[in-house]
Amino acid sequence: MALAGPLLVIWGVTLAYLMFAPDRFDSKMTLILPGTGVGGSLNLESIGQATTNTSSAFSSPSLSPTENYKRLLASDIVLRDAARRAQEDEGSFPVPGIKLIDQTNLIEVEMPAGDPDTAQNRMIALQEAFLAALEKLRADEAVAREDADSERIAELEAKVDEAQKALLDFQGETGLVSLDQFAGRVSALDQLKASERDRRVQLAESRGGAGRLASTLDISLGQARIAMKLKADPQFRELLTRYAAVEAQHSQTGATLGDAHASMEELAAERAALRGALGERGRSVSGMSEGRVLSFTDLAVSDTRERLFATLTERDAGGGGHQAALSELRRQIGEQNRDADDLVAQASRLADLMRDLRVAEAVFSSALARLDTNKSDPFASYPLVQTLESPSLPRTRSAPSPVFAIMGALAASLFTLLGFLLLWLRQPIIRKLLPNA
Repeated sequence: MALAGPLLVIWGVTLAYLMFAPDRFDSKMTLILPGTGVGGSLNLESIGQATTNTSSAFSSPSLSPTENYKRLLASDIVLRDAARRAQEDEGSFPVPGIKLIDQTNLIEVEMPAGDPDTAQNRMIALQEAFLAALEKLRADEAVAREDADSERIAELEAKVDEAQKALLDFQGETGLVSLDQFAGRVSALDQLKASERDRRVQLAESRGGAGRLASTLDISLGQARIAMKLKADPQFRELLTRYAAVEAQHSQTGATLGDAHASMEELAAERAALRGALGERGRSVSGMSEGRVLSFTDLAVSDTRERLFATLTERDAGGGGHQAALSELRRQIGEQNRDADDLVAQASRLADLMRDLRVAEAVFSSALARLDTNKSDPFASYPLVQTLESPSLPRTRSAPSPVFAIMGALAASLFTLLGFLLLWLRQPIIRKLLPNA
């Protein structure tokens, strides 16, 4: 009779539980988190490079995205949003059962309800609220990053503008626009020096040729010029031709006749008249005395000598041109040499400014490219989550379970029987163990 009471209580409670406990249906859903990271690289020709790498969310032993998502699924903000989506009271919306599967990236979620449809609807609402919370977190992170990046971009852009302004101001002040222009000026100076060397050679050639020709003709350059001037006068040339003819006839006749012969006297008189006319005409043309003019008559007779005189004059004129060109080249070389130190300093400063601008532009362009590549991976901080098993429609109730209830009642009955058995057998056992007690 003592054993009947406890057994009646055990089975009575079990039957009451099976008869009066409300039915519970669990909708299940399984989420999975991919565990690989991503990376990307962007090369900008002649500007820079931007590289982005996102490590796997599971690479850190101290952080677990599955634990983070487990906490997010059970957070108050997600549950309240899920209740609104399911059109239920926020205070009565149940907390889901969440289980993380060891050695995997799986998250199992269970949502209880009084009927299958409600359980499934609650799970769908929880899924949507969870994904919406993730999207909001990612959007907030993107905005925060973009604000920080915008400030950095503004700083880099200001540096680019500053470097560009410094370069333009320097170019405007000095007139030195590029290093190619500096190289051109150095090359121009080298060309001037080369031209100066060539002119020295040409001047020496002209002077040497003129000196040699004057020595050969036994005449100075001034005398050659006077002879050519006299030869160029038509009247003087006509008188000179007639004088030469009379002089030749006088010499020829004098070979057979004496000086007292009438023909010889006539030729002598004509020669004297022509000589006087020749001296007078030469004086009026050249401005020299008649005596000096008559000394040039033999210099201008030959055409060959006339051509040599012309060559001598041309060489002298060429030498004068070479001398003038040489003087101008030396003047320009002197100016270039005086400006050489300043030009080198300007070129060095220009190279520094251009390098600063290129570096600023490269950093700025790389930052812009990095900003774009960062936007291309929204799952850096909050990894991608996928639904492996969609919210299920329960086919059977999860509780109360007759099998588990009966097994529990049987186990309780068994422990009760064992307890009473130990009470009945304690005295014989004690006597056998302690016979003298």
